[in-house]
Amino acid sequence: MHELLKKIQKNWFTRLDRYIIRKFLGTYVFSIALIISISVVFDINEKIDSFVTNHAPLKGLVFDYYLNFIPYFSNLFSALFVFISVIFFTTKLADNSEIIAMFSTGMSFKRMMRPYMFSAAVIAILTFVLGAYVIPPGNEARINFDTFYRKKKVETFRRNVQLEVDTGVIAYMQRYEEFNKTGYRFSLDKFDDKKLVSHLTAATARYDTTRHHHWIVSNYMIRNLVGNREIITRGEELDTLLEMEPRDILTTRGQQETMTSPQLKEYIIRQKQRGYANIQVFEIEYHKRIAMSFAAFILTTIGVSLCSRKVKGGMGLYLGIGLGLSFSYILFQTISATFATNGNMNPVLAVWLPNIVFAVIAVVLYRRAPK
Repeated sequence: MHELLKKIQKNWFTRLDRYIIRKFLGTYVFSIALIISISVVFDINEKIDSFVTNHAPLKGLVFDYYLNFIPYFSNLFSALFVFISVIFFTTKLADNSEIIAMFSTGMSFKRMMRPYMFSAAVIAILTFVLGAYVIPPGNEARINFDTFYRKKKVETFRRNVQLEVDTGVIAYMQRYEEFNKTGYRFSLDKFDDKKLVSHLTAATARYDTTRHHHWIVSNYMIRNLVGNREIITRGEELDTLLEMEPRDILTTRGQQETMTSPQLKEYIIRQKQRGYANIQVFEIEYHKRIAMSFAAFILTTIGVSLCSRKVKGGMGLYLGIGLGLSFSYILFQTISATFATNGNMNPVLAVWLPNIVFAVIAVVLYRRAPK
């Protein structure tokens, strides 16, 4: 295996390739550290009064909030950092006539793109893994901390909750309280071909946090309708398995950011089966994590194609163009997501439309790049 890796490295990555990869990824990490440091300073300046007034603990501020704030925003603006890194590094290569020297040896523009694409692949995989699996649990701690110590507006209950937990199975709670994850005046109706076959009523239904989809009902009565007969069963406590979770009952702002991608997919499928309408933000978040990963390849291609030619104006001109394109990409993505959330635009199309448009720009610039 080691020999195979050495052979691949020898055939695919020359010393020049390793130099470009090292500089690209190094500039990417440096730009993240620089911009996120500035973002943290501005965020502290904006929110410190609220945190101090509400006696936010220093330990929680550091570990629950800012330790999760940094990876979240780093990943959120990864496309911007990729573009800045490519433009900054490639412009320096062009200004020092290093790209001209590469072409003079017979290297094609396509061959020069290989280490750039490899670096973009590393960033894309890292961005996806972090956004889909690692960051969401941290987001939950960050959002809860921010909500409790700054916003002070937490919805802790909901009235008249009705959900289809399975085909022909309807659950109802007169009131649900989040602090103890308990629903009051609970009922569960089962229908077979639109005919009621079972009706369960209970004083309370408490979610068992130690087990998935388990609800413990207390002081219950079950009426099973068999033909013209009615069989009644009563009891003090019953453990039931329902395709229903607290997050299905009490949705909060930013909840989609606290779910991993498998959880998001399961949630979207379940809510569609129930006929739940307001799931666009969850669909957008699910597809955005994939689309943002592909954006690394598109923006890298645009950046290299733009900056590989030595022109007057140097780095300043290209940085201006790059920042403009980066922010227009983010703005485009935000606007299309808003149309999907508040309008009739398909969430998948809304998320991928910026990538499609910028992919066309990337192809045009690639063809016009110096060969």
